[in-house]
Amino acid sequence: MKNSKNTVPTWRDTSDVYLRQILITGGCGFIGSHVVRLFVKQYPQYLIVNADKLTYAANPEYLKDIEDAPNYVFVKADVCDHQKMEEIFGTYAIDAVIHLAAESHVDRSITDPFAFARSNVMGTLTLLQTAKTFWKKENYANHTFYNISTDEVYGALDFEGTPFLETTPYDPRSPYSASKASADHFVRAFYHTYGMPVKLSNCSNNYGPCQYPEKLIPVIIHNIVHNKPLPIYGKGENIRDWLYVEDHAKAIDLVFHKGQTGETYNIGGNNEWQNIKLVQKLIEITDRLLGRPQGHSLPLITYVTDRPGHDLRYSIDTTKIATQLGWQAQMSFESGLEKTIRWYLELFGEE
Repeated sequence: MKNSKNTVPTWRDTSDVYLRQILITGGCGFIGSHVVRLFVKQYPQYLIVNADKLTYAANPEYLKDIEDAPNYVFVKADVCDHQKMEEIFGTYAIDAVIHLAAESHVDRSITDPFAFARSNVMGTLTLLQTAKTFWKKENYANHTFYNISTDEVYGALDFEGTPFLETTPYDPRSPYSASKASADHFVRAFYHTYGMPVKLSNCSNNYGPCQYPEKLIPVIIHNIVHNKPLPIYGKGENIRDWLYVEDHAKAIDLVFHKGQTGETYNIGGNNEWQNIKLVQKLIEITDRLLGRPQGHSLPLITYVTDRPGHDLRYSIDTTKIATQLGWQAQMSFESGLEKTIRWYLELFGEE
């Protein structure tokens, strides 16, 4: 069986070979590729099935180093395709799902909210319904549906607002966050209505290698390299909490294995930065790595019309995951940014 095939192969019973058979959706995307790599390498006793539609933001090359691993299978598939999801569940006797596949760019959601409702809401519901069909006959024993979500479902904070808790009421402000909030509600509904074993986590802004260059950090790095304007919404006062993607992958690993069924865990970097301060830091590090004089790219900063409904600040309280599971972010922001910038410089042919 070739991992590169886009069709689902003939069924094979792997239960006597692998301890778990885990479906990871969106595994060729930014966060998903890091999670897939971690699970494939760290758990050879698990079969990892990566289902990805391969949209513009996904790239199988991110997983080139593991594509021939014996415990890894890639299937090109849309999570909204109910028949395809049933084929995958049946083919590999899937007993757990780690659901990451999602449209995630806020600007795109403002332009085309229907695409976000389809992928993020109907895709999640399709997976839940498929899992219910296959797992209910075993009364859900030894099964897990783990949904990865965002801190944006909680709404926005002012500068002095208390960080989001797992119990913070949902107050989504964009079509993207509304679609993720709806997906979270469906996951919890399947837990309460059908008894499906679910887990959820809501993360802050991720950064690191492999992020599609439409998000803030890769856009700024790209434009610094090519001496293009560095666009900043409004006055650059908006604040985000930044989490290194490999720290997030490790947190997902912990929640999957040790998190309590039915519970939600907030995952953040405890690392809040105003957008303008972040861009200045990116300029400082990138200019240094390019051998340019300090402050060389500062004149490229350009303020543009603010995004409609632009949330002022997100902030995550990570007390629950720290106390219950012993997790905390390990990567310092300076080191994480430098690793990220070096990766993009190599991608852009500058190293």
